[in-house]
Amino acid sequence: MKKVLWLLLAAILAMGIAACGDDLDENDDSGSTTSESQGGGEKPAITVGSANFPENVVLAEIYAGALEAKDFDVSKKLNVGSREALFPAMEKGEITVLPEYTGALLAFVTEAKSEAKETGEQVEALKAELPAELTLLEPSAAEDKDTITCNKETVDKYGLKSIEDLAKVGNEITIGGPPEFAKRAGFGIKALKRVYDAEFKKFQPLDVAGPLTVAALKDNKVQCANLFSTQSAIPANGFVTLEDPKGLVESEAVIPLISKKAATPEATEALNAVSAKLTTDNLKELVKRVEVDKDDAETVAQDFLSEQGLE
Repeated sequence: MKKVLWLLLAAILAMGIAACGDDLDENDDSGSTTSESQGGGEKPAITVGSANFPENVVLAEIYAGALEAKDFDVSKKLNVGSREALFPAMEKGEITVLPEYTGALLAFVTEAKSEAKETGEQVEALKAELPAELTLLEPSAAEDKDTITCNKETVDKYGLKSIEDLAKVGNEITIGGPPEFAKRAGFGIKALKRVYDAEFKKFQPLDVAGPLTVAALKDNKVQCANLFSTQSAIPANGFVTLEDPKGLVESEAVIPLISKKAATPEATEALNAVSAKLTTDNLKELVKRVEVDKDDAETVAQDFLSEQGLE
């Protein structure tokens, strides 16, 4: 009888040990699956933002579409405003990806104290100056520079060819631009005085190189204004961009600014692929489609992604 009891007890113990072994194996498998999922399977949600002018909106739509094509969960905050509003939103994590411009961004973060003029130098300087939570990806070949552009009536009247000429006649000229143009340490009223000794009769706050600025130039309510070099409104209206012989405007390569938390290898690859396809010429065409043809920015972006094989 005792022998039978011992045999039964041994059998029960053996079954218990086997069951524990099965539980441990299952836990190990489950733990491994969770780790793999967290390590490489899950993608961060990304919010793509833009400034409040058509070109930047189209670029943001392109970034968003390229990321969506890689199955990222993407939301958009477009037409937010100037860099003064966008940059704090990036620092807070409210926006995680933004199309930027190397020279203007560097002037903003260093208050125009950097001497870097070329794209590569600017990127290196920016990486040293940006907040720890932000970084830059690869710059594109596409550039969009700030300009001082005047209507033809004013150019003919004063014989204007370069910004340098404004030093002689600026007291007869009303210049227009976005409100921040009067305050920025980089390209703006202060820089025009510092570099070219140009002062103006009046500064007229308008929009960011948008329809208000274009209309004011056409109607001669302002004689010169801050427009962007890629704008189709310049040739369409016979406006003249003044030369910049002293190099006030540096390189302005389009580049993705991104939160480091969002800069996964896959997100980085998707955005760098966009930069590799962007040129100044195709950027001008994108802007024309929005500004002149009045095409929807998202449609224009999707067409670009399709044409460039980035869907």
